[in-house]
Amino acid sequence: MIYIVIPVFNRKHFTKECLISLQKQTYQNYKVIVVDDGSTDGTADMLREEFPEVDILFGDGNLFWTASVNMGIKHALQHGAEYVMTLNNDVETAPDMLEQTMRWANEKPNAVIGALEMDAATREPIYGGEIIDFKLNQVRHVLHELPKEQQHGLHAVSQLPGRGLLIPRAVFEKIGLFDQERFPHYVADYDFTHTALRHGFELYCNYDAKLYTYPEESGERQNRQAKSLKKFYNHLFSIKGGGNLRDFTRFTLKNCPPPYVPYYLVNGYARRILGYIVK
Repeated sequence: MIYIVIPVFNRKHFTKECLISLQKQTYQNYKVIVVDDGSTDGTADMLREEFPEVDILFGDGNLFWTASVNMGIKHALQHGAEYVMTLNNDVETAPDMLEQTMRWANEKPNAVIGALEMDAATREPIYGGEIIDFKLNQVRHVLHELPKEQQHGLHAVSQLPGRGLLIPRAVFEKIGLFDQERFPHYVADYDFTHTALRHGFELYCNYDAKLYTYPEESGERQNRQAKSLKKFYNHLFSIKGGGNLRDFTRFTLKNCPPPYVPYYLVNGYARRILGYIVK
């Protein structure tokens, strides 16, 4: 059984569509855990009425992504989970997403496996994992390097987001949960996958398992619309800022090899500051 952990805060329409897509899965051996961190839009009532099979856990509005996910993971592990999948509520799953995930998990039982992200509007692939080169200060997007005929199966990567991320129990037993102290909202997923890789777990993006996402709904995309000094500040310093300098600094110090830290930091700061202005 896969225990699927979904952190939510309002936006119940997304949560509903996500859960409906899971009900249509060809692989039905799963359990959903929704962690509702203080929603005020009736999310909990909707879940109780329309999805009684879902386990609901509650936060007080101060958990944010990482602590919410960790609460759900703890619940899953206490119930004997051998596999946990983290999933955001603003995605929909292709009907065979879980089937294709478990097909490869049976081949690679100790690997951490992510999903191929598709644009929900265009149905075109938009993200398939990344390979980070700290020495060259370079992030390679695997999807962009693959011809169409090779966009299937597993592809090794060095970091993945938490959307559709399948994690074996053995990983938690060795490296612990997501680092909610350093990374309360963003970057925790990238940090977790880097940490797993350093501890000997293989990391793949599974191009046979597809998620449909809504890129324009991300907090960072919305923060870049109608730019202002306040939004620029939020971009760099807010807990939900996509260019948060604190998170980037902590991620670098924790994951970048020491010889490359100074250059990686300087380059990263420049990209986050100038990138908001010019993009």
